[in-house]
Amino acid sequence: MIEASGQPEGRRSAPARANGEQDLEWFLRARRGDLAAFELLYRAYHPRLVRFLARLVRRPQLIEEVLNDTLMVVWERGDSFAGNSKLSTWIFGIAYRKAMNALNRQDEPIEDRDWAERVSDDLSPEDESAQARRQQLLARAIDELSPDHRMVVELTYHQEMGYTEIASIMDCPVGTVKTRMLHARRHLRRRLAGELEDWV
Repeated sequence: MIEASGQPEGRRSAPARANGEQDLEWFLRARRGDLAAFELLYRAYHPRLVRFLARLVRRPQLIEEVLNDTLMVVWERGDSFAGNSKLSTWIFGIAYRKAMNALNRQDEPIEDRDWAERVSDDLSPEDESAQARRQQLLARAIDELSPDHRMVVELTYHQEMGYTEIASIMDCPVGTVKTRMLHARRHLRRRLAGELEDWV
C-alpha cells in the first residue's frame, strides 16, 4: 500500500527538483482531487519530461502534446499506479509509450535539428560556451542513434536511472537495455574520439 509522508499542505511552490517522497505526497493528494498538489507535481516533472521527450521525438510540435497527454493520464488515471515501481518510473513509462505512439502516427517526420544546441537558461554566462560546444558534439553523435538507443542514453545519463528502471519504462528485458547501452556507447566513442570520449 502507498503511504503519503504527511507533510503540511500549505506549501505552494515546487523546488527545482523535488525528491521522490515529496513527489509521491503530491501525487497521492492529486489522486484525491487536490488540483494544487497536481500543479506542484506538474511543475516538478515538466522540465524533466520536456528534456526526455526532446531527446526522443525531437519534434517541437509533438513535445507539448505528448507532455500534456502524459500528465493527463497522471491526473485522470492516478488509480492505475499500484506502487510496484517508483512514481517517476511510472510517469516516464507513460511518456515513453505516448511518445512512441505519437511518432508512429506521424506521416512526414520533421525534426528540430537545433534542439540540442540550445543553451539552458539556468547556465551561468561563463559556462554557456563550453556547454554549447558539448551539446553540439553530443547532438551530432546522438542524432545518429535509433530512438531506443537514444532513450537508454537519456535515461541513464540525464535522468540518472538504473537499468532495471529503464527496462520497466521501455517494457523490455534488462539485458536488452544493457545491449542497447553497449551499442550506443560504442557508437558515441567512435564519433567523439578525442573530443568528449571520457563522457561515455
